[in-house]
Amino acid sequence: MLKELIYSGLGAAVIVRQKVEDEIKTLEKKGKIKKSDAKEFLKTLEKKGKIEDKRIKKQIKSLIKEVINELDLATKKDLKKLKEELKK
Repeated sequence: MLKELIYSGLGAAVIVRQKVEDEIKTLEKKGKIKKSDAKEFLKTLEKKGKIEDKRIKKQIKSLIKEVINELDLATKKDLKKLKEELKK
């Protein structure tokens, strides 16, 4: 379910980006925005998108760790430790 949620969010971001790019191209063709301004806007938008992506991924990781701790689930680290103890 979490994967589906993440993929849905990514899909929505791709669609929004495409719509924005299309709209900017339309404004450029109509002469309402300069090509250089359009490129700069898209670069800025992409940069902000990457920053937001990192922030969201960090937040999701934190929430997942919190849920794992609350549910008292075994982590990879816990399983590795247990394996080592069983080998002794």
